[in-house]
Amino acid sequence: MSESVTVTLDPHVHSEASYDGHEPVELLLEQASEIGLDGIVVTDHDAIEASRRAARLAPEYDLLGIPGVEVSTAAGHLLAIGVDERPEPRQPFDDTVEAVRDAGGVAVVPHPFQRTRHGVRKKRLTDCDAIEVFNAWVFTGYRNRRARRFAEKYDYPGVAASDAHSATFLGRAYTELTIDGVGSKRNLDGTEVVEALRSGDADVHGRRQPLRSSARHYLIGAGRKASWAAQPYVPSMLSRLF
Repeated sequence: MSESVTVTLDPHVHSEASYDGHEPVELLLEQASEIGLDGIVVTDHDAIEASRRAARLAPEYDLLGIPGVEVSTAAGHLLAIGVDERPEPRQPFDDTVEAVRDAGGVAVVPHPFQRTRHGVRKKRLTDCDAIEVFNAWVFTGYRNRRARRFAEKYDYPGVAASDAHSATFLGRAYTELTIDGVGSKRNLDGTEVVEALRSGDADVHGRRQPLRSSARHYLIGAGRKASWAAQPYVPSMLSRLF
């Protein structure tokens, strides 16, 4: 019988390096270790320095170190997991996916179809490595169900993530990966976890954030988008994004 290990990972977490994040990576890593996760991926908006630092520090917390970033493409947001450099923002979606793959990473579409959060629209989602089918910050369960149906229909691997912007909500949703040919988690590195994400051998777990917190997050996101859209140069950019 071949050996295997099970790894629990929250692949979509924000630190204070994100404009909407609140806490340093040390606190996020401490919380992840405390609640029993095997790893997190800090995916700040268009910034990767804090994530690289988190990946370097992760072993001190008995966690797997995996860098990443939530990059803004011309079609919406994309998680680049397992990359050491940030892909260039605002590039065509397919080009960004290829750049992530060329860098050895996995391209995961977060909160798809959620326009207020710059989720990639269905008609623009032509290729990726995985779909976030459970995001703990969605306002209702409808978007998660729609994402899951889309992933199943087009045979994309599904992942779950907290999309936490503070340590309190970290791990509220997570992805469980089974990695064959490994006898101990101590023998793992981030590369093998990224490959497991790509292969789709995963189970998703989680629950949505409390309704009050989720509603507040939704309204803040909608307000930020409305303010941005009111700028005089935005119409041409909106056509690129949506």
